Amino acid sequence: MQPTASPRLSRWRLGALVLALISGGEAGVCIALAALVVVFYLLNHGFLSEVNIRAMLDAVAYVGIIGVGQTVLLVAGEFDLSVGSVAGLCAVIAGWLMTTGHVPVALAVLGGLAAGALLGLINSIVVVRFGIPAFIATLGMLFVAQGLTQVITNGYPIYPLPDVVGNFGQATSLFGIGWAFVILLVLLVVGDFAMRRTTLGRNIYATGGNKEVARLVGINTNRYKTVCFMLVGMLAATAGMLVMGSLASATTSIGQGWELTVIAGVVVGGVSLFGGVGTVLGGAMGMLLLQVVQSGLVVVGVSANWQQVSVGVIMVLAVGLDVVRRKLSFRQVHSVSDVASLLTDLEVATERRTIQRSVGATDDVRVTTTEHNIERGRDS
Repeated sequence: MQPTASPRLSRWRLGALVLALISGGEAGVCIALAALVVVFYLLNHGFLSEVNIRAMLDAVAYVGIIGVGQTVLLVAGEFDLSVGSVAGLCAVIAGWLMTTGHVPVALAVLGGLAAGALLGLINSIVVVRFGIPAFIATLGMLFVAQGLTQVITNGYPIYPLPDVVGNFGQATSLFGIGWAFVILLVLLVVGDFAMRRTTLGRNIYATGGNKEVARLVGINTNRYKTVCFMLVGMLAATAGMLVMGSLASATTSIGQGWELTVIAGVVVGGVSLFGGVGTVLGGAMGMLLLQVVQSGLVVVGVSANWQQVSVGVIMVLAVGLDVVRRKLSFRQVHSVSDVASLLTDLEVATERRTIQRSVGATDDVRVTTTEHNIERGRDS
């Protein structure tokens, strides 16, 4: 008679299969992205026109730059809702330094980056040192940054900026794509390599995956979270100043609405809101997927008001998928002991059949004694 699979083993294999199917990572996002591109192209061939492709890549570049930092921060187990307001405030600070402050452009840009790092540091102190939840702390920073932006500008845009700022912001690189997208590509390569291949990246994953275990092995989790918050602030400042360059002015509208767009994009790309899971490349692909959906809806003639609806629905679905994935992973971990026990039972049964064939099925005393010796040796 052929041995039948244990129900426990069958359930474990089924769970592993389902987990593999919904944990496709970059591959799963690629499939969804390709499917959406095909659908929108079939609905309107103009979707893949050169002009529309450039527009999509330019639009995703600014939020994608912030998405790199947001991905790293989410992997570390935290998130930042103030990135849009921080981007606007840092752009205004840099513009003010260039005009009213009469500071050279290079120093003004460094001032904007320093402002982003400082705001990120403040967020980290409030969250890490004082234990205030990131949702509350960064939401508070969102309003603080918006208020400071209005204080500095009085509600008016800052212009004219030096010519070099507008020339760089409106310049194009290869294929007519703006320099912001080139900067995004560089950040993606460096960030993805750092997270996958360096000790720094592994420690960040450990910090978000299980903070207590990370502490036990000597990882300073507070320091890593602080660095991640500061990184997000600096990348938000970079994106804000790039928009300032493209507009040739520092306006109070820079960064508005970026907060949830960035989080939605990286979550769609497979980055977990609960920490310890996700890649920089996957987060960027999620951002691109959201941009494809928004641009596709416009191209096929759907009202622009439905864009936000689509982003919200996609984000809820992505978070729901992440919750399901985590539950399945949790069950798989707790099933390891069951599988180990099952394999032990199978091994004992195999040894028993081998003993029975060697000593004879009727010699019960010897079989029982031998089995007892096997179990004693196994326990020892």
